[in-house]
Amino acid sequence: MTPRPITVAHDAPLSKALGLMRSHGVHELPVLHRKRLTGMITFESIARRANLSLSTKVTHVMLLPPVVTPTTTYAELAEQLLAAGIRAAPVVDKRGELVGVVSRSDLVRVVPGLPSVARHKVEEVQSPVGVVVKETDPCGSLLNQIRLLEEHPLAVVDRRGKLVGAVGVADLGRVLWRPVSAGKRDANRGGSALEVEVGTIMHNPAVTIPLTATAGDAAARMTSEKVSSVFVLVGEKPVGVVSQTDLLGLAVGGSPAERSVGDVYVQVHGLRGSGDPAILAEIDRVVAKGLHHVGRHTRPILLSLHVSPHATHRSGDATVQARLHTDRGIFYASQTSWNFFAGVTDVMEELAEQVRRFAEENRTRRRGPGRRLATDESSTDDRELERKIRAATGDEE
Repeated sequence: MTPRPITVAHDAPLSKALGLMRSHGVHELPVLHRKRLTGMITFESIARRANLSLSTKVTHVMLLPPVVTPTTTYAELAEQLLAAGIRAAPVVDKRGELVGVVSRSDLVRVVPGLPSVARHKVEEVQSPVGVVVKETDPCGSLLNQIRLLEEHPLAVVDRRGKLVGAVGVADLGRVLWRPVSAGKRDANRGGSALEVEVGTIMHNPAVTIPLTATAGDAAARMTSEKVSSVFVLVGEKPVGVVSQTDLLGLAVGGSPAERSVGDVYVQVHGLRGSGDPAILAEIDRVVAKGLHHVGRHTRPILLSLHVSPHATHRSGDATVQARLHTDRGIFYASQTSWNFFAGVTDVMEELAEQVRRFAEENRTRRRGPGRRLATDESSTDDRELERKIRAATGDEE
């Protein structure tokens, strides 16, 4: 926890909040009315309403943060930060007065000392790179990726796909609300900050780790480099990204000794329109149904879904990639469908089928060669699929 954090008054203008974020390198500020906490303002909440005047009062844009006290446990805190989608949360005493701020970085710092999280391989933990930004793209294109930027910086590549840097919320903040633009490139574009090329604001080099690293290695690298994510490289091209969210998701998923299907922690990345309650309710319904089928054979712990739309409209074609942590291992699925609802449905059905086959194989193995059932007389294709499942879950014979 950071004691005596930077704060902003509820009646201060947005320009004041942005100035504090920029000068202190933070993305969230507790909002106070006298000494009492009344809310929190984040860079994302401001950026989503970029047309607001900078004289707008902070109180009109602030969010209600989760309630965190000095006695909140690690797992509870990680879950609340992930559920709220914020990088840090204010800590209050019994009187509701602010005593500090605890961040994702604070939690990630101790991950190397948590064997249940640190031992996982990067290839088990990483999320797909998803959106990749070209160094020649205009900064204005980043406004459509604010939610992703809040999760982790985006990879910036050159014309050959080589990783040349990364761009995050802080990088965008340096140009988004500056009164004038400067420099030769800006002058050629009429001075619009949103038309500045991403390559001129990105930070480089991007922080990377090899595919052979562990979650503990990733956490240590994030802490030493003071970043919120690291890119996984094969050659010179990014193949994945490990973020603070991914690491804390493991901590949340694996913390309780027993979890029912209803207790499974679910992460959804890259979903456009994810603030729409109707969309979230439908995804919850589809995921719950899939997890119910999974729960017949194994105990699900953590489900990560990454949606990569192929079009600008939210109902366009989309690829959905899934990673399911269970008490029997980790399962992966990927489906491309005509929209992300269909994609989520398909990956949940695929995961349920993988788990069913895996459980069936284990039952057959325990019976021994002399007690095999008819189901063991599977086709060559079925046996190959089962072999791949065992390999993916580290359960090869």
